[in-house]
Amino acid sequence: MQTKSFSLEFFPPKTPEAAEKLRATRVKLAVLKPAYISVTFGAGGSTQAGTLETVTEIQQSGISAAPHMSCVGSNRAEIKALLDTYIARDIRRIVALRGDIPSGMGVGSAGEFRYANELVQFIREATGRHFHIEVAAYPEVHPQAESHSADLQNFKKKVEAGADSALTQYFYNADAYFRFVDNCAKVGVTVPIVPGIMPITNYKQLARFSDGCGAEIPRWLRKQLEDFGDDVEGLRAFGLDVTTELCRTLLEGGAPGLHFYTMNQVEPTMQIWRDLGIGAN
Repeated sequence: MQTKSFSLEFFPPKTPEAAEKLRATRVKLAVLKPAYISVTFGAGGSTQAGTLETVTEIQQSGISAAPHMSCVGSNRAEIKALLDTYIARDIRRIVALRGDIPSGMGVGSAGEFRYANELVQFIREATGRHFHIEVAAYPEVHPQAESHSADLQNFKKKVEAGADSALTQYFYNADAYFRFVDNCAKVGVTVPIVPGIMPITNYKQLARFSDGCGAEIPRWLRKQLEDFGDDVEGLRAFGLDVTTELCRTLLEGGAPGLHFYTMNQVEPTMQIWRDLGIGAN
């Protein structure tokens, strides 16, 4: 039986104070022994330096680090130089993404790479099998996809280009995930697809994120979260219970692991991880 993978995601700090806070967060979450920690990459490369610094520190701490790499607005020379830097720093895992297209810029004018599959192919051509490549998956369909079938084919292209596994956009409907995995299998895509988990602790923030990325908050869940109003502790307790049950359903249904979007916080992920009895992987 294949070992399940449990991992974390951070975003790069923008200030020295935030860097210290993230360092403390990393130290506390390290006791969970995650398989790796990924670090996000801003639109248009706005946090490239922060991503590099953060993954370097994570890697040096003894935990495998996985930088997000966005190809929008980049050329082959820039991407190759960044890959060489990661190789020199013993990074062996990358999350390869298209990235957000800046406002007013069409896909065709967003640099030498238009889609994530082109980035994946370039990484393979430039570095062989050095990197384990993760790509994004969307169980509820990418918000810019022309159709469900087109989205599925786009995901298949990324896998055929050389992706080893995938991390999903967060969701709260387990059936959407299981159906997506089944549909992938029908078109010959069998790489591990790890569910992305967003712990629910702040409804307004979650609603804003979800509206922006196309992740659905089911109506029953929205209405119950709205009922808590200013009861922050009550909302947090309910939200983490819902998220934990989602995780349990996914694991029992055969998900190959879980990837936690930590928002650079300790307690939500720590609580869910321990409630699930994951232990050291």
